[in-house]
Amino acid sequence: MNISTIGIDIAKEVFQVHGVDKMGKTVLKKKLSRKEMLAYFANLPPCLIGIEACGGSHYWSRKLSELGHEVKLMAPHFVKPYIKNQKNDANDAQGCCEGVSRPSMRFVPAKSIEQQDIQSLHRIRERLIKERTALVNEIRGLLAEYGIVIKKGINAVRKALPLHLEDGSNELTLLGRETFQSLYEEIDEKDKRIAAVTKKIEVIFKNSPICQRIEKIEGVGVLTATAIVAAVGDPKVFQNGRQMAAWLGLVPKQHSSGGKQKLLGISKRGDKYIRKCLIHGARTVVYRAEKKTDARSLWINNLVKSGGTNKASVALANKNARIIWALLAKKENYLKAA
Repeated sequence: MNISTIGIDIAKEVFQVHGVDKMGKTVLKKKLSRKEMLAYFANLPPCLIGIEACGGSHYWSRKLSELGHEVKLMAPHFVKPYIKNQKNDANDAQGCCEGVSRPSMRFVPAKSIEQQDIQSLHRIRERLIKERTALVNEIRGLLAEYGIVIKKGINAVRKALPLHLEDGSNELTLLGRETFQSLYEEIDEKDKRIAAVTKKIEVIFKNSPICQRIEKIEGVGVLTATAIVAAVGDPKVFQNGRQMAAWLGLVPKQHSSGGKQKLLGISKRGDKYIRKCLIHGARTVVYRAEKKTDARSLWINNLVKSGGTNKASVALANKNARIIWALLAKKENYLKAA
C-alpha cells in the first residue's frame, strides 16, 4: 500500500483508521485496538496523519511522531465540514484524513509532557478556586436562613464568620455552630491547596527563561505567562500574531455579506482560561494608564474614551497576545515603549 495521508478517529479502546494515496484514492480502512496502534504504525512508511484535538490526542501525537510520522491536530469544529453522511467512527476518520490535507486548515499546537504538566496545575488551581467560591456562596446562603447576612467576597466571609460563631445573641444552635465551623475549616483547607499549587507554578516560572521574557509585558503576570507557554507548543504554527489572537478568541466575530462589513463582539474561541487571564491583566493596565503619558498609555486612554474600559481591555489583551507571539516566534526580548 502506497499510503500518503491517514486520518485517525481516536477513542479509549477502539481506533478507526482511514488512509489515502497521493491521488486521494482510499487504500486503507481499518479498525485497531489500543494495543495494536503503535505496532501497526511502526510498520508503515512515514506519512501525514490527521487527528482531532480531543482527549488523548497530544499523547498519540507524541507517540506517532516518534515513529517518524508527521502528525497534525485539528479542532473538531474545523473537521466537521469534511464529515460526509452520518456521524460514525469510519466517517470521522475519513473527515480527519480529508481535512488534514487541506491547505487552508488551521492546526492545534501539539503539547509536550512538560506543557501538559503545567496545564494540569492551572486546571487544578482553577477548579479549586471555583470550589472555594461555591463554598463561600453556600455559607452566605445558609447563614441568611438564620438571619445573618454577610457581604459578598471571600475576605468578607473570612472576617465575619468567626465573629458570628462567637456571638451568642444570634439564632445559631450548637449543631449549627459546629457545621459552620467545619465549613470555615474547609475554606482554610482550600486556601492551603490553592497556595501549594500556585507555589509550584511560581517555581516553574522562575526556572523558565521564556516565561520570564513574556512576563515583562505590562498586563502579563506569572499565571498568564506559564499558561501561554503550556498552551502554545510551537508558535510557528501561527503565521502571525493575529492568528494567535484569533485562536484565543480575542478578535471580532463577523456577519458580513454583500460587501458590507459587520463586526460583532469577540469570538470567544479557543482557551477561555488564557483569554480570561489576558483580559484581566489588561484591565489592570487600563486602570493605571489614566495618569500616564507614554505612547502606550495614551493609546489606551484614547480607546477608553471612544469605546469604554471593557473594549479597551480586550483590545490591549489582543495586542499583548500578538506581542507574546512575536517574542515566542522570534525569540526576542520585550522592549518597553517610551
